[in-house]
Amino acid sequence: MVPVSTRVLKCDPSAIHFHTDIDKPKITCPETLSALKIATHHLVNLSEPVAFPTETVYGLGAMALSTSASKRIFTTKGRPADNPLIVHVSSHAMLNSLLPDDYVLSKAYRALIKHFWPGALTLLFPRNPEIVPTIITAGHSSVAIRMPSHPVARALIAVANVPLAAPSANSSGKPSPTRAEHVLQDLDGKISIILDGGACEVGLESTVIDGLHDDGKLRILRPGGITVESIRRTLEKEIHDSNEIPDVLVHRRDYTDEEVELAPTTPGMKYRHYAPSVPLTLLMTNSPPPARQSTISISQLFGSLRTSQLLKIGILAPTDSALWDVLPSDGFEWYRYPLGPAAEPAVYAHRLFHGLITLEREGVNLMFIEEVKEDREGLAVMNRVRKAAGDVRWIADKW
Repeated sequence: MVPVSTRVLKCDPSAIHFHTDIDKPKITCPETLSALKIATHHLVNLSEPVAFPTETVYGLGAMALSTSASKRIFTTKGRPADNPLIVHVSSHAMLNSLLPDDYVLSKAYRALIKHFWPGALTLLFPRNPEIVPTIITAGHSSVAIRMPSHPVARALIAVANVPLAAPSANSSGKPSPTRAEHVLQDLDGKISIILDGGACEVGLESTVIDGLHDDGKLRILRPGGITVESIRRTLEKEIHDSNEIPDVLVHRRDYTDEEVELAPTTPGMKYRHYAPSVPLTLLMTNSPPPARQSTISISQLFGSLRTSQLLKIGILAPTDSALWDVLPSDGFEWYRYPLGPAAEPAVYAHRLFHGLITLEREGVNLMFIEEVKEDREGLAVMNRVRKAAGDVRWIADKW
């Protein structure tokens, strides 16, 4: 790949306004409008990928309906060809333009779209083979689509007037970027344009739901920014006949599907993701270990790491964790990154990727991250941490 000059263009999200009855935004800041037009030129006229902010993580977008443009996402990221892409739309009209003429939204999908779009929810729809290229879906008969709520993301799609395929704007396998500086650090010289719309509000990728099965159940293929609890509450509120409320199942928690794991219909399922460049170990400090799983005390764990040289170790844990009080000082230099209160997993989620990238940039030799309870946003956090960690240690002692 020939190196390019990467420009970071500032965008003011507060200067972008969407009205419910108009698909095009009103943009009151000239600098923001200029940045969006420059990005659109690179997307549409040059068929280049552009990095932009969403409420979840920064995305690397290209024209979804162009095979050649979308292919550049894969080459830029080093992304495997069998890893599907999510298509991003700016309006319901744009969504409808992608779907088969005879497709009718289910009651469950209508309820979810009403409450969570625009937002951090991706839904699987039947692929219209006459419109959506196979490179987007990795050859599957379904396509993943969402409408982002970040004003810059939605405005970019609207100004370009094309749906954008967009995975996270990072080299494949690395932690997802939640700030423009993360993208620049990783993809400088590989892409021409980064739109800087500030830090991402959610900090984790979207929740992905497959509601296309004949049994009517909703299968969460990837937990994310929209929690299972809020999805269930919405369905109960919007679907008045309790017999028509579908079951909500979480992949690998409530069911397994070897076929979809081998040939995933959505990103984030098959390959190792989110991993920093140094070893990351997950510390299971509260959950009981599985049968015949060995445990280790925290003192034994840290004692086994001592060498003749000073070791730089990064620690990510809840702000109120007892772990902070038992870090030995002899032989270690600790780099602490509190992730927020254990009772507020949304804060933990928001800070996770920034924490991994920050500690990596500090030059630590290895990292440890403490588990969080797997409810609400904690389910998505642990999904990402398990994929990022190269090792899991079960801690015997409770401090």
